[in-house]
Amino acid sequence: MQLRTLEIFCDVAQLRSFSKAADARGVTQSAASQAIQHLEESLGVQLIDRSTRPLSLTAAGANYHCGLREILAEYHRLEERVITAGRGLTGPLHVAAIYSVGLSYMPEAIEEFGRLYPDVDVRIGYGQNEAVIRNVLNGDAEIGLISFPKTNKQLVVVPWQKEPVRLVCASGHPLARRNEAELSDLDGIEMIGFDRSLELRRMIDATLKRSGIRVDFRNEFDNADSIVRAIQANDGAGFLPEAAVRRETATGALRVVACRALRMVRPLGIVFRRSGRPSAAGYEFGSLLLGRPLEPDRDKPGGRGRHKSQSQGPPIVPGTSVVA
Repeated sequence: MQLRTLEIFCDVAQLRSFSKAADARGVTQSAASQAIQHLEESLGVQLIDRSTRPLSLTAAGANYHCGLREILAEYHRLEERVITAGRGLTGPLHVAAIYSVGLSYMPEAIEEFGRLYPDVDVRIGYGQNEAVIRNVLNGDAEIGLISFPKTNKQLVVVPWQKEPVRLVCASGHPLARRNEAELSDLDGIEMIGFDRSLELRRMIDATLKRSGIRVDFRNEFDNADSIVRAIQANDGAGFLPEAAVRRETATGALRVVACRALRMVRPLGIVFRRSGRPSAAGYEFGSLLLGRPLEPDRDKPGGRGRHKSQSQGPPIVPGTSVVA
């Protein structure tokens, strides 16, 4: 059984589409469909329910997918170790990141990258979105990690992930006694929030307005760390990116309160200069974060990319870092 067939099955299972899986693997839809059919014939069970739209997994398919993901992830890690040993990447790698992304995601990413490329010195610079973009454009950083990324004539943007924004409160806040909050519970409530100049705050305000809710933001800050500390010090509440409060919510210092009527996400992206491309180390670091090659082939729209990234494992997820 070919490894590529197993990878195609995982793509179909995740994307719920033969055409999307085929695009992801650079094959035709017919080839992807035939590969899954041969896999099902080999196993003697049906893995994909083709009668639903989008496609769904059968019970056997879900069980197979769960185990196969772990096997493939371990295989790719082994492949990385073998290939990396001969690549010999060295030197400094400058990365710029907004505070919440840099301090929440980078410790785990740097640790994993250091295991793969011990001779590369990853150096992280922190700032707000504008500062990160400026550092990338002037060459002080090879790649940047920002929120609400927008492609322009100077930047290439690679979408990274959509991070949930949660309703968070201190353990002494009245909402902490609730398992779930209704919109009426938030109308007129005092909160601690982001500065009005930040795009995240504008997104939060727009979502609240659409829901017919008015929130009284008594204190405003330009970074998540200050909001976390202010919420704790004042038994307050606010909206924060999930990764920025992962440790506090795990220890019980802060509580996440479900509010089904409010669904907010913060898009994160990796950016680099359109006029150039990251070094081999920068490319591999970005690919490690994504769990796939950093960029498509810009000479061929929709192409598969001119570099073959060795970072094919799962994307880095937030660890237990605290602040933004």
